[in-house]
This record gives sequence, structure tokens and C-alpha cells, in this order.
Amino acid sequence: MRKKAGNSFPNQTDNRNSSRGVKEWTHVDSKGRVRMVNVSTKRITQREAIAAGTVLLQAETLKKIEDNQIEKGDVLSVAKVSAIMAAKKTHDLIPMCHPLQITGVELSFSLLKEPPRVDIRAKVQAKDRTGVEMEALAAVATAALTIYDMCKAIDRGIRITDIGLIRKSGGKSGVYLSNIFA
Repeated sequence: MRKKAGNSFPNQTDNRNSSRGVKEWTHVDSKGRVRMVNVSTKRITQREAIAAGTVLLQAETLKKIEDNQIEKGDVLSVAKVSAIMAAKKTHDLIPMCHPLQITGVELSFSLLKEPPRVDIRAKVQAKDRTGVEMEALAAVATAALTIYDMCKAIDRGIRITDIGLIRKSGGKSGVYLSNIFA
């Protein structure tokens, strides 16, 4: 039997039970319905997040990217534009993300030969009430997907790996620095 949208989630009691040790979910109301958190009472602060990811590909594909010889065009320029667009539209893609007033998006690409890959790094900044981690991650993922799309005709074995948050700052939780990404 299929559950209808809006019913309680299995194994989840309502938020009123948090004092008895039951985990309180921030994006679920007391009836188990999904909701977007109200951030209007949070302070506006400078927010920044840096994310990274890797696209593994054949050495020949990497060389063609480097020499701007991919038939679809300048891979890294298109990937950069797509990443900026993704950061600006994250709230349209991820249901619980708030629309933010992004003040800056920076992308960098490192082409490395061993193993052949493109390392992607995105930095997103905003002065807002909530963080920009999802925007940085969306930028990296979209840049990687764009590289895949532009090169798939000559390299069917492309792999997108290791997308993650490197650093975030701003807000009451302060600075987070990943110990996985160096």
C-alpha cells in the first residue's frame, strides 16, 4: 500500500517528544509533514563555503580539454558558467534550500596527469541568514556533469568522484574545516 504525501514518516514521532530523547527533525512538522525552516529570525552574516570534486577521464581526453580540442567547445569555460548558474539556482533544485543573495562564485580547475583528472573547486559567498554549502556543492557537481557531457562522445568511462565540502564559515556554528579534503 502506497503512503500519501503528508503522512507521518515511519519511526518518527512528532517534534513535541524531543525532551524524551527522540530526535527532533528540523524540516518536518509535528504531523510528520515536510516543511521549509523559517530563517527570518537568524542574523544576517557573511557566509562562505568551499567545495571540491574530481572528474576522472582518459589521458587523451584530458589532453584534448587542455588543448581546447573538444568538438563541443571550450569545456572549462562552459563548465564554469554552468557552475555559476547552478549556485544561483540551487534553491530551484534542492527542495529545502532557501533562495540566497549570492555575492560571489569562484571556480577553479586543475588538470592533473596522474591519474588523468580535472579537480574542481568552487567558492560561494553570500551575506544572508543561512549557509551556502549547498550552493558550493551544486556548483561543483554541475561543473563535473558539464565536463562529462561535453566529453562523453570520446570518453565513455568518465567518472565523477569525491564531491564534498572543504570549508564553511559564517553564522552561529562558526567555521567547519573538513579533515578529509586537504
